[in-house]
Parts: sequence; structure tokens; C-alpha cells
Amino acid sequence: MVKIIIQIPCYNEETTLGMTLEELPKDLLGVDVVELLVIDDGSIDRTVDVARSYGVDHLIHFSNNQGLAKAFMAGLEASVKAGADIIVNTDADNQYCAADIPKLIKPILKGEADMVVGARPIRDIQHFSPLKKSLQALGSWAVRIASNTRIPDAPSGFRAFSREAALKLNVFNEYTYTLETIIQAGQRGMVVTSVSVRTNPYLRPSRLVKSIPSYVQRSLFTILRIFMTYRPLRFFLILGSAPFSLGFLLGIRWLILYLEGTPKSHVPSLILSAILMLMGFQLWILGLVADLLAVNRKILEENQLHFRRLTWRKPNQNYHEP
Repeated sequence: MVKIIIQIPCYNEETTLGMTLEELPKDLLGVDVVELLVIDDGSIDRTVDVARSYGVDHLIHFSNNQGLAKAFMAGLEASVKAGADIIVNTDADNQYCAADIPKLIKPILKGEADMVVGARPIRDIQHFSPLKKSLQALGSWAVRIASNTRIPDAPSGFRAFSREAALKLNVFNEYTYTLETIIQAGQRGMVVTSVSVRTNPYLRPSRLVKSIPSYVQRSLFTILRIFMTYRPLRFFLILGSAPFSLGFLLGIRWLILYLEGTPKSHVPSLILSAILMLMGFQLWILGLVADLLAVNRKILEENQLHFRRLTWRKPNQNYHEP
């Protein structure tokens, strides 16, 4: 029996949540059970009342606002505990076309993907400014490089996860889950793919993107942090190569001048060369230490995965390693 839970993180969504719930499918081809989960992230309006009035199957309520990332992870955890084989995440502002959910889950049902991201027609979205469209493209490109995936719309929140993928994911960032989950999934060897999806008419401004500079800063920090976490040696080797190479070139310059018998000693250049090379070497050593620490992180992740499989397994399901 295949069970799907569609989760909706919410924060003060009383005006749009009902519309979103009405459009969600009650039956899906190849799926036996479809359930709805609403995560109320400390709303101060009637979001919870709206969810209850529509008879959602599961409701999580935070007493105060925890942020989108924590709401998303709480939904994944609750969905897995409730026996979901596939978890679909969508927004409460009815941005995404619910009729595209069958397309979104198809690669997972066929066993071709662990995670599927819905790619919006960014160029055709009228309320996106040219600057925002450019930043979306740039951010998605950076995520593709960091994650070794081919996802064209990384910030999209319309996505589906297999049960196994949900068991493996962790979100450290408190701002958003969209970029981090793609990078983490790619770095952990999950199969991540994308399908084209449609969007509905614009209802309200994004609450996540309060300002373009802030969004860019937070997104870049997230990308760098996850890359440092999953590829520390490569990150610090690249970072240390810049000062080491510059210092090495200054050292070669000093050596050439010295061999040519220049009347000046160029001691400041020699000192600067030594400092830069030492900086680069120290960054490389830091990368080696971080890489050794990453081994412990991987062991902890595997232990966490085993624990989740044991404690969150479906009823009447025998535990076994995949």
C-alpha cells in the first residue's frame, strides 16, 4: 500500500490556506492513501481554525514562530512517523498548481528518484522582477555546482521526497530548507531530479524574501556552510591555494631578484611571501582536520539513520538495510 502525505508549512495563512486545501487532490493514480498535514508555525490569525474546518488528517502547532526550516523538518518527521511512503511539500499561498502533484511524484513511484523538485516557469512569472529572475538563476547555478545536481529552480518549495530520503535529511539552517536539502541530498548520493510545474495567479508577496540583499546574503551563507560541511577538504584547499600561490610567486620574484644581484634586499616582499604561504598552508591543514571531523559526522548520520529506521518504521514493517 502506497501512502502519500501532502504537508503545508503555514504562518498566518488564513486567507489562502483554504484555497490551497481545496485544490489538493484526494486521489492519485498509483497511490492508495492521500493524507494532508498542516504545520502551523506559531500563527496569530485563524490558520489553525481553517485547517481544522477542512478536516486535515494531521495538524502540528507551534506555540511561537520557529521559522520555515523547522516547520518543514517537523512536517517530514511527522509524515514519516505517520507511515508516509512519499511526502509532498507545497506552500500555503497556493503558489503551485496542485494538479501537477502526479507529475511531481511519478519519478519516485517509478523508483527513478529520491527527491523531485518542481521547476517553475521563472521567465514567465510576471510579478518576479528582472533582478529577482536573475538572482534565482544565479542561485540555482550555485546550488547545482555545490550539489552536483541539475536542478533549474533550487528555491522552489514544491517538491516530493521518498520515505528513505526523508529519513536521511537534516536541515541546519534556520532560514529556509530549499537550498540546503538539495545540496545535502546531492552530496549524500541521493538521486535528485526536476519536473516542470505550473504556478497559480499571484496572491501575496513572499514572506521569505523580505529584501533582495538579505536573501542573497542568507542564500550565499547557506551554500558556503553546506559546502564546508560536506566537502571541507576541497573547500579549504581552494581557499588556501589563493594566498599560497600569491606568496609562492612573490617568493620566486624575490629569488630571481636576489640571483640577479639587485642592490635592494626586498626584505618586505620576502616577509609577505612567507606570511601568505604560511596562511595557505594553515588553511590546508585546517581542511585536513575538518575532513577528519567529517568522518565522525558521517558515522553520526549513519547512526541517526539506523535509529530513525528502527523507531519510525511503518506498522508491520520489518527493519532491514536497503
